[in-house]
Amino acid sequence: MAKLQETFRNIFKIHELRQRILYTVALLIIVRIGSHITLPGIDTAALTAATANSSSNSLFGFYDFFVGGAFKNAAIFALGIMPYISASIVLQIAGAVVPYLQKLQKEGEDGRKKINQLTRYGTVLISVFQAWGTSSIIVHQLKAVPESIYGFGWVLSTIVILTSGTMFLMWMGEQITEKGLGNGISLIIFIGIIDRFPFAILDEYQMIVAGQRNLVIEVVIVALMVLIIAGVIFVTQGTRRIPVQYAKRVVGRKVYGGVTQYIPLRVNTAGVMPIIFAQSIVFIPSTLLSFFPNNEFLSGIAGYVSYGSLFYTLTEALLIIFFTYFYTAIAFNPQDVSDNMKKQGGFVPGIRPGKQTADFIDNILTKITLPGSVFLAIVAILPNFVRYLGVSSSFASFFGGTSLLIVVGVALDTLQQIESHLLMRHYDGFMKSGKIKGRRA
Repeated sequence: MAKLQETFRNIFKIHELRQRILYTVALLIIVRIGSHITLPGIDTAALTAATANSSSNSLFGFYDFFVGGAFKNAAIFALGIMPYISASIVLQIAGAVVPYLQKLQKEGEDGRKKINQLTRYGTVLISVFQAWGTSSIIVHQLKAVPESIYGFGWVLSTIVILTSGTMFLMWMGEQITEKGLGNGISLIIFIGIIDRFPFAILDEYQMIVAGQRNLVIEVVIVALMVLIIAGVIFVTQGTRRIPVQYAKRVVGRKVYGGVTQYIPLRVNTAGVMPIIFAQSIVFIPSTLLSFFPNNEFLSGIAGYVSYGSLFYTLTEALLIIFFTYFYTAIAFNPQDVSDNMKKQGGFVPGIRPGKQTADFIDNILTKITLPGSVFLAIVAILPNFVRYLGVSSSFASFFGGTSLLIVVGVALDTLQQIESHLLMRHYDGFMKSGKIKGRRA
């Protein structure tokens, strides 16, 4: 405990680190403030009444979870940073099939700048369409805009404000990454999730006061949560290293190569994306039903995939396994790794360079992805089982799925950066080894 206190004191002794932390905290406070500033023309009383009994087990509830309640509040930051994430995903997937994007990915820093510019354009386009859809939901579904205000002018101003809010969040995320601490985009999502944790704790406390929970169950739940967090760390950190031998090359009087390096293959290369894809798909029927409540066909499908049902749980798990392999195939190309090794004079001992090396890496990646995908599916569906213990839905969501993966991953990344600043100035870090492994994509 004394060592931990000394570490925190050392953090604020370093001027640059202190400034970065304060800068990051200031921008994150602005993010949370913007999530509670309601759009102009909204009838807050009607909005509160309309969202009081709204279900979080829908695509809109899932979206609202990532923007820290801003969507439910009809705030200026209602779209959050998700349009930027969507644009990034689209370009990353397109990069696997579009020759122009493949060329940009191989051009180094210049190519990265062009891809970032295209991502910003895509963010604006997606934000406009999502802002238009959000305005329609606020008017027709929530009925939170008086008829005297609703019109083309209100819709246009709402689209402009929501799109500007997303672009402002994107800019703040980039500023945090450059001048602050940690990955700005990830921290914006992180703070939106963490913001709900105190309210989830309050729900549990109220259930204990009401006599609906006892101390034994709470101890079991906390112990289960510790085990889940340990499992999440295993998923995000687990790797399989492939040895690569570099042949000796003599250039003049200098000798290059002759050393063995390792290629780390992560157990979970896809990160949290498979869960996001899978949950977005299984939420579609219930979301469509909210628009067409009298449709018998949609009612039947929504009944099968209702949140927490056995069919819903199995479908989500299978989709997560599928998307883990799908996203891994996009994010990691064994052929590119093999070509780069060959250009640098490297080879895997016992394996011929070229196609055989690519097949060897692909085979290992396929094998280690299977347990990673299964564990990822287990982590994602755990909240469904935790709810059977009587835990409130808001608190159960913190026992697995995207929330826990994001929170643990972002926390490790941020701690790793703090650790680097401390060690660079000869201070002890949080761990004696001084090696906190963050989540790197």
